[in-house]
Amino acid sequence: MKVLVTCPPMLGMLAEFIRPAAKKGINLIPATTTQVLSEGELIDLLPQFDGWIIGDDPATRKVFEAGRQGALKAAVKWGVGVDNVDFDACRDLEIPIINTPNMFGGEVADLAIGYMLGLARQSYYIDREIRINNAWPKPPGMSMEGKVIGVVGFGDIGFQTIKRLVGFDVTVQVYDPGVEGSRGLGFVQALTWPEKLAEVDFLIFTCNLNAGNQHMLNADILSRLKPGVKVINVARGPLIDEQALTDALLSGHVSAAALDVFEQEPLPESSRMRGMSQCIFGSHNGSNTTEGVRRASKEAINKIAGFLNAEK
Repeated sequence: MKVLVTCPPMLGMLAEFIRPAAKKGINLIPATTTQVLSEGELIDLLPQFDGWIIGDDPATRKVFEAGRQGALKAAVKWGVGVDNVDFDACRDLEIPIINTPNMFGGEVADLAIGYMLGLARQSYYIDREIRINNAWPKPPGMSMEGKVIGVVGFGDIGFQTIKRLVGFDVTVQVYDPGVEGSRGLGFVQALTWPEKLAEVDFLIFTCNLNAGNQHMLNADILSRLKPGVKVINVARGPLIDEQALTDALLSGHVSAAALDVFEQEPLPESSRMRGMSQCIFGSHNGSNTTEGVRRASKEAINKIAGFLNAEK
């Protein structure tokens, strides 16, 4: 059974998975991609394959229809986020599909904390100035003790992020309509968005993207935040109205941002944010550790093999 792999982290370690997959009757075929394939590329390519391990590609109804007209029998969404996948289309076309949840909470949380400290102490800025401009800057940093951290999303990633904040002597305000209470973390205040947002020093996004929360951080919400607030997004780019955030960064109302994800990926060369030295940018790489990729890829292979072997 031929299975197309379009997930960049799994592709980076694919040699490790070829033999174990073959033992399950699966021939893993790598796509040529750095982030995603286009809808048109997938429509041309997918009909040749029995299965598909999906990254963040546009897994639309048109793509699945094209695949179904060919050899496609099953799919697995690698990782947690499923906002790019049309599950209704899969149901209608009788294509079994599932994701691999609860794989990367710790890995993405580690990155969120790293970004928070990097913004607080301007360590990334200092590093760039030393390397690029032969400078020796000493900007004043921010102490973490006593600060208020807003965390949007109290699922696996949000919970793991907040667990890591225990030792910082901070107050945490969490926003998640699907979770009640503090989940055993006594220093957490569970609030309704956008309650008490004016109090936060850092606003960290760790939630899934859905039809109801696109651009939940927009110009109106940004205006309610305290001057000098710092924004971190390790979740999904469209949660934030990027143009509104850019304006807030240019005005100084938001002092800095750390973004591992963007509305358009890779970040366009024309983006105004590229010139903002106070910001930290990632490449949608929060889950990409050797251990995390190995864990999720084995799970994806097991699930796609289960689907395809059931088809025999």
